[in-house]
Amino acid sequence: MNLIEPQFAALATARECFLGRYGLTELDVSAALAEIFRHRVDYADLYFQYARSESWSLEEGIVKSGSFDIEEGVGVRAVTGDKQAFSYSDDISREALMAAAKATRGIARHGAGRVRVGDKASASRAASAASSNPRTALYTPLDPLASMDPGEKIALLERLERLARARDPRVTHVMANLAGTYEIMMVAASSRFGGDANGQILAADVRPLVRLSLTVIAEQDGRREQGHAGGGGRFGYAYFDDDMLAAYANEAVDQALVNLDARAAPAGSMTVVLGPGWPGVLLHEAIGHGLEGDFNRKGSSAFSGRIGERVAAPGITIVDDGTLADRRGSLNVDDEGNATQCTVLIEDGILKGYMQDSLNARLMKTGVTGNGRRESYASLPMPRMTNTYMLNGTRDPRVTHVMANLAGTYEI
Repeated sequence: MNLIEPQFAALATARECFLGRYGLTELDVSAALAEIFRHRVDYADLYFQYARSESWSLEEGIVKSGSFDIEEGVGVRAVTGDKQAFSYSDDISREALMAAAKATRGIARHGAGRVRVGDKASASRAASAASSNPRTALYTPLDPLASMDPGEKIALLERLERLARARDPRVTHVMANLAGTYEIMMVAASSRFGGDANGQILAADVRPLVRLSLTVIAEQDGRREQGHAGGGGRFGYAYFDDDMLAAYANEAVDQALVNLDARAAPAGSMTVVLGPGWPGVLLHEAIGHGLEGDFNRKGSSAFSGRIGERVAAPGITIVDDGTLADRRGSLNVDDEGNATQCTVLIEDGILKGYMQDSLNARLMKTGVTGNGRRESYASLPMPRMTNTYMLNGTRDPRVTHVMANLAGTYEI
C-alpha cells in the first residue's frame, strides 16, 4: 500500500488500534477491497474509526452531568460514476469486514473500472519514499481524556465559576461545560480518483479535540442578561490554564453586563458588521456552506456555475484552511486520506473555487481540496469546511470598520 500519512506515529497507533487488537493484517484489508472489485467499480475505500468522548457540566457549583461515550467501527464504500454503495459495521473483525465488503459489492453491481491490490513489497517501497518527504503534523496525537483525572476536571470548572462570580456581584448564575474527544481514524482505499488504479493508499490520523464553554447570567433592577465565552482546539486540557480561565470569565461577564444596558435594535434594512472571532451565521452558513462542492455540483447553491464572477465587494478574500496548527477545524488528512490545504474560495471579491471531496472533484473535473468529512464511520463523506474565514483588509482601522479573525483583521 502507498502510505499517505503526515505523521508515522499516527499510522502506528491506528494499525495497533484497528489491526493489532483484532488480529487483522493489511492483507485482510486488501482482501476486503478486492472483494468489492469482484463487481466492476471506479473506487472503493474502508474507513476505520475509534472515538472516546466525554463531557462535564457544572451549574451553580453542582456537577449537573457527566457523560462518556465510545464509538468504534468500519464503513465500506464503493463508487461508480456518481452513485455510492455503502455499508458499515460496529464489529471490527475479518468476518465483519468481509461481510460489509460483500454487502457493498452487492449494492454496487454496475461499475466502470478494476484495480489490482498492492503487496507488502510495494508498501515497503512506498513507506521509504514517503518518509523522505514527510509533512509536519498540525497537532500532537495525545489523549486529552487521559491528561486529567475526573477530580481535576471538576476542579477546573469550579475555578472558572469562582472567577466569573468574583468579576462582578451582579452575576447570579454560572454554567460551565468541559468536553473532550480522542479519535483515531484510518482509511484504506483502492486509489485516489484519477490516480494510480493499480495501487492502494493507507492514511491515518490521531485527533485530539477539547472545548471549554462558559455562560453567565447577570441581573440588575429586575433585568437578566446572558454572556458567553469559551474556546478549544486540537490539544489537551492543559491549554486551559489560569490565565485562559480568567480571560473566559472576563469576556462572558463583560458581555452580560453590556447586555444589561443594551437597547433594542431598530428594525429595517441596515449595514451588518461581522464581529471579531466568530461571524458564524453570515460567513459560515451563508457563504461557507454555499461554497461546498456537492451543493454546487447539484446546482442548489447561489454560487453554482459562477466561477470567475464577482460575488463579493473588492477587497474581500475568503479561504478555507485546514492546515492551521491546533485549530479546531484543522486535520492532518481528511476522512478520505487526502492532505488538507489552504483553498482560496473568493479572491478580491471574485469566486475562485469550491471545497471538494474526491467524488465531487472528479465529477466536476477539478482538484481535490482535502475537505472530505464524515460524521462517523457509519456515514458517507461529504465536502465540508475546515477553518473558513476572511483575510485582512487593506484600509486603516481608524477610518473604516475593521474586524478581527483567525488571520488578524479583515474589512467590510
